[in-house]
This record gives sequence, structure tokens and C-alpha cells, in this order.
Amino acid sequence: GSAEPAWAPPILHTLAVFTVTRSVEAVLWPDPFADFRLERWGYHYGEAFTKPPLFDADQPAFRWDHDPWPINVIGHGLLGSEIYFRARSCRFGVPAAVAFAIAGTHLWEYGYEANGVRPSALDLVYTPLAGALLGELRYATWRAAGGIESAPARVLVRALVDPFGEIERGAGVFDC
Repeated sequence: GSAEPAWAPPILHTLAVFTVTRSVEAVLWPDPFADFRLERWGYHYGEAFTKPPLFDADQPAFRWDHDPWPINVIGHGLLGSEIYFRARSCRFGVPAAVAFAIAGTHLWEYGYEANGVRPSALDLVYTPLAGALLGELRYATWRAAGGIESAPARVLVRALVDPFGEIERGAGVFDC
């Protein structure tokens, strides 16, 4: 493999994860995420780009955007980790993977979700930071698993650390 970062796999992987996640949101929370009326989208996108990100300091910690804390802490941590990890596994250095996670988070907040809710200040900061920490831990574990002599054990550890990536690589969709 080349030492150069591969851009297509992390971009396409992230877009697929975002599309599936956004579709699940529409099923779980039809109001506002399944409201496809253009006037509602226009209103929400207008708010997203003319008002600051939502941050309600009167709410408890990790509820500053009015979402339940498990969505913010666990969900956004895992989402950021998936974005960051995919970049790292495709030969991005740490700074580039952090930048990729920040860019992906902004695409999520201002692109995918902004037609239903205003971007969240918490999500914009926490998603890439928690994602980088968890993602780097996943990446170190995934790399270390490459040294496991037993092929079944190596595949198992890598599949636990990176289930979507192992499916993609196993199916020949991407090589990283």
C-alpha cells in the first residue's frame, strides 16, 4: 500500500454512516427529522446559518442542546470515533484525522441534521474531541491486533474494534 492517505474510503464511509444515522433519526424521532416539507427545511437551515449553535447553560451537563446525555456522550463520541478512526486507518496522521473529524462533525451538524434542528455547540466541540480520543485508542488496538499470529484471533479483535471497516475490507469495497 501507498504511504499517502487514501481520501475516498473515509469520505464515502463517513457519508454512508451519516446517511444511515440520519435515516434512523427520522424513524426514531419523526418530529422533526421526518418532516420533509421544504418550508420547514428552509426555516431550520435558515436558523442554522443565522443563529449561533445551540448552547443552553441552564441545562445539566451534556444536556446543553436539550438532547439526552447518552445521545451526546455515547452517540456523538462513537460517531466522532468512527469518522476519526476511518481517516487514521486510511493513513491520515493524527492532525489530519482530527481535522477530518472536525470537518465531518460540521457536515453532520450543518448539513445532515440542520434541516431538523439547530447545530449544537456541544456536539461541534465534543464529537471530534471524544472521537479523536476514542478513535486513537481504537486505532492503536487495531494496529496492535495486526501482530496477533492466530488469524481467527486477529480477525476477531479487528472486527470488534472496527466492525464496519472489516466488513468493507472483507467485501473488497476498500483496502483501508
